[in-house]
Amino acid sequence: MFYYLIAILIILLDQFTKWLIVSKMTFGDSIPIINNVLYITSHRNRGAAWGILQGQMWLFYAITLVVIIAIIYYIQKAAKGKWLLGISLGLMLGGAIGNFLDRVIRKEVVDFIHTYILGYNFPVFNIADSSLCIGVVLLMIVMLRDERETKEKSYGENGTHHS
Repeated sequence: MFYYLIAILIILLDQFTKWLIVSKMTFGDSIPIINNVLYITSHRNRGAAWGILQGQMWLFYAITLVVIIAIIYYIQKAAKGKWLLGISLGLMLGGAIGNFLDRVIRKEVVDFIHTYILGYNFPVFNIADSSLCIGVVLLMIVMLRDERETKEKSYGENGTHHS
């Protein structure tokens, strides 16, 4: 249940911040937070990451529904007793649903976090995107850790294989 609460918190935070952007800023407006590093910029995206596949809403609906179902399945089946896996899946679920709601309700995703990383004008993103990315990174950490533990059990501490 805790992992679903993480997802709900992400969805609420994501939708609230997007509502603030839509209701308080005009498209294209930008507010500097840290000059040449971080801005709040009112932006819209009708595609996927970096604006690819613009206007392919039915594709996004289908893919996102499959992803949401898969994440819920894995939370139910694999996350019991594995807190880091559960947190990663909860973050991914919240992010997936947050952007899905935008696509269904607004027919576009509201983005507003605009950064320049080492001089690179990074594509504008939102809380849901951040949650998805953090969730994926945590999932990779879980997978690498589990792989290492499996190898250690298989080979033992002295490096010899035990059958």
